[in-house]
Amino acid sequence: MRTLPHQELIVVRPSSIHGSGVYAAKGIKRDTRIIEYVGEIISSKEADRRYDDEAMKVHHTFLFYLDEDRCIDAAKGGNESRFINHSCRPNCVAHMKRGRIYIYALKNIRKGDELTYDYNYTREGEYDPSWEKLYACRCGATNCRGTILQPEEAPAARPKPKRKTTGKTTRKTKAR
Repeated sequence: MRTLPHQELIVVRPSSIHGSGVYAAKGIKRDTRIIEYVGEIISSKEADRRYDDEAMKVHHTFLFYLDEDRCIDAAKGGNESRFINHSCRPNCVAHMKRGRIYIYALKNIRKGDELTYDYNYTREGEYDPSWEKLYACRCGATNCRGTILQPEEAPAARPKPKRKTTGKTTRKTKAR
């Protein structure tokens, strides 16, 4: 694992995905720790108070949940990491280590590429179709699922029906 000061690796500028984005200032090798996601650590209750999804026309927060009760609000004391956009085909991943969040390169990233990771927002409570619009994805990836929400859980797989046989075989037998 390589670790360089993030100021050498990234630059913030306008993004075609959403608002501002973070771009590679130089080539970044796979598994490089790029930046720590920092900001004010607040309770989930405080996050709900600050960011009322139901009142928003477009979802926009700088929250990163540490656990059920705490999250980081990068709008307060955050750094460039808060501008890393979501993609359904990300080139970065977020890992938690000892209560801290770090962004790592999933693969080699070329100079000038926008850094992205999959937000995988949790679907909580009973599903509301309006969420698809509120949490719309604009990543443009060929595999885009259309939302920054976690993929819906697939129904439990049913066992495959047993294949009916006709009694014939394909095994060749020697003539007697």
